[in-house]
Amino acid sequence: MLSLDLIGAEVLGPDGLHRDGLSFENGIIVDAPVGREVDLSDYLVLPGIVDVHGDGFERHLAPRRGAMKQMAEGLVAVEAELAANGITTATLAQFVSWEGGVRGLEFAEQVFAHLRDVGSSMVTDLRGQLRFETHLLEFYTELPDKMAEWGLKYIVFNDHLPHERLREGVQPRRLVSQALKARRSPETHLALMQALEAESDEVPAALDWLCKQLAAQGISMGSHDDCTAEQRAAWAARGVNVAEFPETLEAAEAAASQGGIVVMGSPNVVRGGSHNLNVSAVDLIAMGYCDALASDYHYPSARRAALMLWQNGMLDLTAAWALVSAGPAAVLGLADRGVLAKGKRADMVVLERDSLRVAATLVQGRVSYMSGEVAARFMG
Repeated sequence: MLSLDLIGAEVLGPDGLHRDGLSFENGIIVDAPVGREVDLSDYLVLPGIVDVHGDGFERHLAPRRGAMKQMAEGLVAVEAELAANGITTATLAQFVSWEGGVRGLEFAEQVFAHLRDVGSSMVTDLRGQLRFETHLLEFYTELPDKMAEWGLKYIVFNDHLPHERLREGVQPRRLVSQALKARRSPETHLALMQALEAESDEVPAALDWLCKQLAAQGISMGSHDDCTAEQRAAWAARGVNVAEFPETLEAAEAAASQGGIVVMGSPNVVRGGSHNLNVSAVDLIAMGYCDALASDYHYPSARRAALMLWQNGMLDLTAAWALVSAGPAAVLGLADRGVLAKGKRADMVVLERDSLRVAATLVQGRVSYMSGEVAARFMG
């Protein structure tokens, strides 16, 4: 690990930007010089981005249907992309779903096994999040043990069944393409969805039981795509504290009023709204109903979203950047990162002051990414 004194840069500390320098030793930020200086004039030094939910890794692990043979190499490529975008802690959100393919149990087994076995050798802190489809009732009793086997501490519940169409006997949208991805015939895929739909009345009680088991294991839990206050209240009663990507103001407001944590997607901010025409993340941020931003499906968007909120004057840099650093760290229960302060991990991203591009990323004082002029400064 490097032990350095970064001087000349604008450093984002807990109270805002300052030019007092930043020193770190043995991967930890310290409050006194440690020896070798690196002049980072014309650069910003910000806390490393903590990504609480991202699925942009799929294209590296399964670039084509059936091409899942070199998953360890894929994780190396994932880390390179994360580091190049200033992400120092990444949560890879992987499905276990009836949808099959890259969302099926077989693929999830491979992802989580490689993440457990290979992730520890990476510089970036790679973690897993299980996105679990609520109607997979046959997997409930096995799930707590699987979470332990996979080394996971975070689960988010999803329900992607097209309930209304199934109840009305109307063919679900994208049935054929979904079936092909799952390597099923459209008829078999539809029959599976209909069978799961028929068991809907059993799901709430089963979830009550499952959430108790997971809570006893110290696992953090979230719900996904809540639409109503009633839905959020039901999740809160089960101890499911995180509301991930609520689709409506009503659901986000309910989560906030119940003491929950609201996570929104950075692409929603960058685009100026949801691509599905759901509630705007910018509106929720303005109303104080967003605690953290996630990369969602696009890793560059986390940095871009925070900077946009700062540049357009909606938030100061401290508050804007906290949405991608301290806020997500709190969601994950990681008190040792998210801010650049004494005793915290030396997780940081260095940005070019003019272009605001990522010049370097360091995790516990170790370089995960470095490019261009800044490399010459670090090398002396």
